[in-house]
Amino acid sequence: MKMNFLTSHFVAVCFIFCLTGLRCSDAAGSPVRDIHGLTVYVRDEQKGYGPIFEEQPIDTVYPDESPEGRVTMNCRARGIPTPTYKWQRNNKDIDIKMAKEHRSMIGGNLEIINPERSRDEGTYVCIAYNVHGTIRSREATLNFGYLHPFPPEERHPVKVREGVGAVLLCNPPPHYPEFITLDKRRYVSQSNGNLYIAKVEASDKGNYSCFVTSNSITKSTKGYLPDIRVKFKDTYALLGQNVTLECFALGNPVPEIRWNKYLEPMPTSAEISMSGAVLRIYNIQFEDEGTYECEAENHRGKDKYSAKVYVQAYPEWVEHINDTERDLGSEFHWPCVAAGKPIPTIRWLKDGLPYWKGDLRFSSLRNEDSGMYQCVAENMHGMIYSNAELKVIVLAPTFDYYPMKKEVLAARGGQAIIECKPRAAPRPKLTWSKGAEILRNSTRIHIWYDGSLEIINVTAADAGNYTCFVENFKGKANSSSALVTTAPTRIDLAPTNVDVIVGQNATMQCHATHDPFLDLTFIWLLNGYPIDVDKESEYYERSIMTGELVQQLLALKYLQGVRWLHRCLLGAVERNTIWQFFIQFPQLCSGGPPGPPGGLKVEDIRNTSVVLTWSRGTDNHSPISNYTIQSRTFLSEYWKDMKTDPPIVEGNVESAKVIDLIPWMEYEFRIMATNILGTGEPSMPSQKIRTEGSQVGGGGGSNRELTITWVPLPREYHFGNNFGYVVSFKSFDQKDWKRVTVPHADASRYVHKDEAMPPSSKYQVRVGAFNNKGEGPFSLTAIIFSAQDAPSEKPRNVNVKVRSSTEASVSWQHILNPAVTGYEIRYWSNREKEIAANKVQVSNQNFSVRLENLKPDTQYYVDVAAFNTAGFGPTSNTLAFVTEKAPPRQRPRIISAVRSGSKYVITWDHVKSQSNESTVKGYKVLYRPDGQFNGTLFKTGKHYIEVPAPLKGQYVVEVRVHSEGGDGEVAQVRIPGAAAGISPSCLGLLLPAIGILAYVGF
Repeated sequence: MKMNFLTSHFVAVCFIFCLTGLRCSDAAGSPVRDIHGLTVYVRDEQKGYGPIFEEQPIDTVYPDESPEGRVTMNCRARGIPTPTYKWQRNNKDIDIKMAKEHRSMIGGNLEIINPERSRDEGTYVCIAYNVHGTIRSREATLNFGYLHPFPPEERHPVKVREGVGAVLLCNPPPHYPEFITLDKRRYVSQSNGNLYIAKVEASDKGNYSCFVTSNSITKSTKGYLPDIRVKFKDTYALLGQNVTLECFALGNPVPEIRWNKYLEPMPTSAEISMSGAVLRIYNIQFEDEGTYECEAENHRGKDKYSAKVYVQAYPEWVEHINDTERDLGSEFHWPCVAAGKPIPTIRWLKDGLPYWKGDLRFSSLRNEDSGMYQCVAENMHGMIYSNAELKVIVLAPTFDYYPMKKEVLAARGGQAIIECKPRAAPRPKLTWSKGAEILRNSTRIHIWYDGSLEIINVTAADAGNYTCFVENFKGKANSSSALVTTAPTRIDLAPTNVDVIVGQNATMQCHATHDPFLDLTFIWLLNGYPIDVDKESEYYERSIMTGELVQQLLALKYLQGVRWLHRCLLGAVERNTIWQFFIQFPQLCSGGPPGPPGGLKVEDIRNTSVVLTWSRGTDNHSPISNYTIQSRTFLSEYWKDMKTDPPIVEGNVESAKVIDLIPWMEYEFRIMATNILGTGEPSMPSQKIRTEGSQVGGGGGSNRELTITWVPLPREYHFGNNFGYVVSFKSFDQKDWKRVTVPHADASRYVHKDEAMPPSSKYQVRVGAFNNKGEGPFSLTAIIFSAQDAPSEKPRNVNVKVRSSTEASVSWQHILNPAVTGYEIRYWSNREKEIAANKVQVSNQNFSVRLENLKPDTQYYVDVAAFNTAGFGPTSNTLAFVTEKAPPRQRPRIISAVRSGSKYVITWDHVKSQSNESTVKGYKVLYRPDGQFNGTLFKTGKHYIEVPAPLKGQYVVEVRVHSEGGDGEVAQVRIPGAAAGISPSCLGLLLPAIGILAYVGF
């Protein structure tokens, strides 16, 4: 009988073990498994690894009548031993031997010769496997491209009356794939007919055809209403895609087409082209989802159409699986989380076969749970795979990987930790002894979950030999460490805080006593980093005095302006063990005025103001309190302090607005920083800029008014007495200019009243100046509008959403009227009168607002009105809403914070809501380093949580109630970092420590 290599190899292994007297099941490990028709014995040794895809098949389109005559579907995987491949089409195995003239395999690649739609079109999957398991590739489709000819029948001519609209139908013949859509990347020239592709992508591959049409020119004769004939349907788009919406209307005159998004601003990536007929949204995002409206209008009337755009997303991994080893009999949860829209479903494959749906958990791992797993996330848009190997380990206890230390030193009065970390699977039972005495947990002795033995308040009697015994069903092992106790090392005199003036020297002292059996070494740190005194002898000197007390002196030689980058240091006492000592570290502050700011730029240049931005310079150990901005012009060679908004430029900002500039003037700027030690050097001057000219503007005001404004000229440009302004204006249907004299040098506006003036009329305006010598030239002519009428339409579809006990949001439908410049939202409680209502105003770009600082469990009323410079329109219908009850006032009472191995378990009492408080929905837990505000936020419905034990430093755990009314008061507990020894070889890892470290060398 013919036997493949894989099968014969494992039969040989089994046979050899049987000759030694072992059972075949012992040798082969797990039972025999059948993987896709192959008999495979699972080996006990965990050498090698399962298949991992390096290349998978992709969707392919093969054009009909292609001269190539073949299609290749690629597949490549690595693994030890080298994987074997097979292919499936439409979930059925492909027999390469039966169709060797039509299909062949080269490595893992499938090659199809002379493809035919009837037998080759479909979905393909590559399967790779070795002794460790099997994985399936992503699904890839093979489709055939085609374009059938147009029917030979002659089409009927389209006859229309001149001046009206017409529709010519295309009715394209059956085809695949779809015709080319034009976007930013692809363009068809209307002059030469060329197709241009800015950046070719793999999806562009294929055969192209060019179609040419001719346009005819018509002349309008009779006007009629717009009629939208090209409409877009409800559209589903994938996140990141480009979306094209078309809207075209018949009408005479040709209608103007406008687009908007209902109740929301248009996406920033939206682009309108083809005279308004095409709206393209590039790289569409979830927030771009909504209802889009197309409006066609001419002077005869308007037509509207709207449809929805839904944004969905292909699955993507939030958390995927990785190769994992776990002990036999242990619990195991394999998280696999994917995002997408619709939310993807999760299913699992094991060795290429369906295995599980949803969350994958093992309560007690078995040998047969080993294998290749694939987590598949799938929604209507596609699927993604995450592959990993699970190895279930069975191992007798051994100390070969992590031997116990032969000797452990402990300071009397301190603590000792003796580690016992054997490798074993399943987890072994662990016992400690001192000599012949079995040790158990007590007030001074604690055996941790990870096997470590901790002794608190070490005494001389604790010295001796400690043995760790471990056992599981595969065997036993033990190992020992000798505990040696020593006199504690103490810092008798710590350095004190020192303030140093730049250019002076400073000396700091450190005194310590220690066990004579040990050597003592001092290390000084600056900003958490060890100082190499030998390499930095230009700045430091060190001397050591020996005797009953060990004293070390460190002299710091500061040079003017060189060491300003040293920051003030501050440490804290953390532990006092034989391994490490953190003591109060001195402040070392070398001071001086700030350095010059850099990168000065001038932005947002207006006629009387500019915005400056810069990068802060060095503060030289004294915080920057404020900045001074100066400028100069051609009128003077001296720098002049400038006015800013706000008047004081605080030291924590890096931008400022300079005001009261002269229009049409050339300026250059510089900036200086100040601290308590003085004002530093100025920055490099900015590039010269010119402010804008004195602008004429206006508009707005009350009904039947024309408001004209201008920027007054500075006194140095009056050039004479009796200075004033000449204001000239006229409407577009008037021939003659009206002329008014304003005899005030500081005037900046003129209001013309005329009861016959129509609202929102367009006017031409210009302003000139005069003095006792005559008139100067007029400004450029500006276009402004007379005052509008107040809005006549009230906002509709006003909605209120209560967010908490003190917040609610109000939204409304946008009024499509350019005369509306904003909205006013009024709100008042049932205990207040409407006349005393609170008011919030927003621009016409806003369709919602958040109301804050409301009272809990209170009824409020709200309405919305549109406004412009002429006044307010009618208010909307008044809505009533009730805020949520206040969150519970009782803070959680923390019962305990217990360490369990590498974690802390924090437990608290459940909080019960009072009748006037919101119902408790759960708890928020913030886990953060002590002294910092940011950390990791957890949410739970339970009254306990597990958090990691800090590796160093102290952490704070904050617990608060979460309810519909908001979050309650905070309860907190501090948890210390893990205790750990530091050997001389580990000094380079002490970078986070801030302080002086004295350690004992051996």
